[in-house]
Amino acid sequence: MNVSLLDYDLPDERIARYPAQKRDESSLLVVDRKSETVSHAKFFELPDILPHPFKFFRNDVSVLRARLFAKRPSGGIAECLLLHPESGKPNTWTCMLKPGKRLKTGSSFGLEGEFSAKVIEKFDDGTALVKFDIPKDEGVVSLSSRIGVAPLPPYIARRQNDPSYDKSFDNERYETVYANPQKRFAAAAPTAGLHFTKQLDELLISKGSEFHNLTLHVGMGTFQPMKGSTIEEHSMHSEFYSIPANTLNALSHSDGKKLAVGTTSLRALEDFFRKYPDFDFSSAKSEISENASLFVYPPQKIISADALITNFHLPRSTLMCLVAAFLKGGSLDGIDWLKEIYRVAIEKKYNFYSYGDAMLIL
Repeated sequence: MNVSLLDYDLPDERIARYPAQKRDESSLLVVDRKSETVSHAKFFELPDILPHPFKFFRNDVSVLRARLFAKRPSGGIAECLLLHPESGKPNTWTCMLKPGKRLKTGSSFGLEGEFSAKVIEKFDDGTALVKFDIPKDEGVVSLSSRIGVAPLPPYIARRQNDPSYDKSFDNERYETVYANPQKRFAAAAPTAGLHFTKQLDELLISKGSEFHNLTLHVGMGTFQPMKGSTIEEHSMHSEFYSIPANTLNALSHSDGKKLAVGTTSLRALEDFFRKYPDFDFSSAKSEISENASLFVYPPQKIISADALITNFHLPRSTLMCLVAAFLKGGSLDGIDWLKEIYRVAIEKKYNFYSYGDAMLIL
């Protein structure tokens, strides 16, 4: 299939630069796969929309405040985006750097009184290996939590290096209310979870639903468009995930309907179910950890979940492929249907992308 099948036209005003004033007041487009119909609601109406209680499976990863601004010896600005630490190399991280051409191997940057950093190696994919020296005897994650800012996608268009930028707003709102601060691993937020509030969770629980957590380390590759000419030739990036024992116990097919909160949760679940088809859920006593490099696209079938909450995704993204496969498993028609749903959402003035509105697929 040609990747152009995943193109669609989105008016600039439909790209959300800010979230809804209250998390659960975002709009919710509801897709009923059985009747092939859509309806429209607000996210706080979710408890009344669901036909029965669900087991919600959600990604409790916390967003690494990965964007650091510093200065080069010349006085010019340097921007460092933390991606992931290098195993066995203390305070050494793979990063994206700006300006990339000026920050060559051996060059340095830093922030007085906070840290200095040296570029150890540059790679063909645009990333770099950076060694940090932090005088306050803390790790890079702790440093970034103090002085870093949320790694917002470029379409949100913030001037995050401006002295007037209020980083506290995005550091709070570009994070789920259930994110575990001890799991600050994500290069981007699992955005479908941004719509939930603690009050909404309590109402869902009172109606019989349950919440179960897993952790997938969301990488930047999740949101990057496919670069090849065909969907099938795309090489999927890998993301680490872990599913604790109590969540594994709840995953039994014979015990309740499963709802995946977001494509990151669904990706972890699907990878697990395909790797462990004969898993004994009732006897799980320890967590399962894996690396997911699974690429799901039509006409594959989703076997791990019965419902999905997701946002509206970028053109030519692997996330569109995953949602299309969920819409119509075993068929190539899911892409056309997803684009028709997006057309309706644009017509109804839904907001798209990370800070945008949500879609429930039943």
